[in-house]
Amino acid sequence: MVRCWKHSEAGLEDPQSMHCGPISSSRVPHKVLWCSLTAMLLIVIIALSVTAHLGLQHKTQSSLQVVRIPDHMGDLINQTALIDKHNSVVTYSVTSHVNYTSTVIFDMRHGLVCYKPDNQDSCFLRRMESLDYENVQSQLNKSEQQVRQVWVVGNQTEKHTEFLGVLPGSRVEASTLQEPLQSLCQQASVYWTRRSDGPGKQRLIYFCIDICFPSNICVSVCFYYLPE
Repeated sequence: MVRCWKHSEAGLEDPQSMHCGPISSSRVPHKVLWCSLTAMLLIVIIALSVTAHLGLQHKTQSSLQVVRIPDHMGDLINQTALIDKHNSVVTYSVTSHVNYTSTVIFDMRHGLVCYKPDNQDSCFLRRMESLDYENVQSQLNKSEQQVRQVWVVGNQTEKHTEFLGVLPGSRVEASTLQEPLQSLCQQASVYWTRRSDGPGKQRLIYFCIDICFPSNICVSVCFYYLPE
């Protein structure tokens, strides 16, 4: 393709001078290069903005609470509560004086409580009840963007004991659970439990997990195996 354009040695003073010839392509690569650099810069700016937004969103959605609790034997244990407001999940990590750490997840979205003792390859499930929803909601409402440390004073704390019977024939495949329960129990045997008044004289308590809530209520959850 041939194109004609005006040209004058004197600059713009001679508009009558014309020149015909092939279009020069020397400026095309420069234009393409500048367009590419501009697009890349725009992509980088967008990516950084999205990353910063997600980071800020994560900080506002999760917080950590640290609690020191006397267990049922009177020994102090450490409890941390990771509060995920976005997913309505509170994850407790309870470390006893013998350095055993148990994990308890309250999943409001799916209405489940999951217990995972650190010293055994088992998870135990139960359905959330009205009091569980109240306790978890109080955690979500009081969550902050920084770590909070709370000391639980024995004579100012209301304490309860709950008994859960493990149903041996109610094993659940971990792959059928939703997150975050699936990740917690993926290498463990999962069983349903049933609330009861106690194991009775013929059954021994298997283990207990102590959990404290912002309402200044501490619950010692004790497990035992029911007959098949």
